[in-house]
Amino acid sequence: MILEHEIPSGSKLYFGASAKVKRHIENVASEILDAHGYEEIVTPVFSYHQHLSIADERELIRINDAKNNPLSLRADSTIDVVRIIEKRLGKNTDQKKWFYIQPVFTYPTVEQYQVGVEFMGESKLSSVANLSNEIFTKLEVTPLMQISNIKIPEILVEMFDELSIDDFRHINIDKFINLKVEWLTKLVYLQYIEQIDEVMAVAPQEIVAELEKMKDLCSEMECTNTVLAPLYYTKMLYYDELFFRCIIDNEVFARGGRYKNNNLTSVGFAIYTDVICEQLTK
Repeated sequence: MILEHEIPSGSKLYFGASAKVKRHIENVASEILDAHGYEEIVTPVFSYHQHLSIADERELIRINDAKNNPLSLRADSTIDVVRIIEKRLGKNTDQKKWFYIQPVFTYPTVEQYQVGVEFMGESKLSSVANLSNEIFTKLEVTPLMQISNIKIPEILVEMFDELSIDDFRHINIDKFINLKVEWLTKLVYLQYIEQIDEVMAVAPQEIVAELEKMKDLCSEMECTNTVLAPLYYTKMLYYDELFFRCIIDNEVFARGGRYKNNNLTSVGFAIYTDVICEQLTK
């Protein structure tokens, strides 16, 4: 029996002090983003195109519209924001900097509040990564920023028949080391920017080119609490190269990267409001 006061597992309830903290996070983020020239957008909860941005379509909560066309609840904001601005608002605005404060929903009843940022037509990931750091600084939260490059695991899978992309998803370090390739072992242990030149000196050129992008991003960053994770891999349908996560005690506070939609290169990130609320109310 479901009691009257019960809420579905994974959904959120904020009240009193926690609601005040949530609103504080959203106000701080919106004030900083507004000061940097970003405008707000609120997208529909229902979408016809969520399958374009979700790697596992089983996460989608599906329904049908009045004409029986399939649609789903918003499980990701990025692709909808870019699509709506390009296809629906494009002729009416030249604005390229957008932010949104809204939840996403995944199967069966998971609800997640986010503050998201998209800088359309921009290729420098540092332009938004530094913004996330500014928001965290204002909130007095100090996550570790982990910088990765999704292309590196993909290149390694092409280079070594023994490796699969699942080895990188599951961080199969022993398998990498057992290949007994000196430069690959150095890549496994690459963690700090001070080590990167040593790895680049012995790695193949296609790996060096991708490490160079990580090095350049670090040089443009205003966050000193940064580590490198060149072998980290996550399946995203739109992030295609440089990627960052902000972490405290294995909890992800933000995630961002570079992506392409059609031929337009853009950068963006999402801050996860719920985990910050939990951190600030401890």
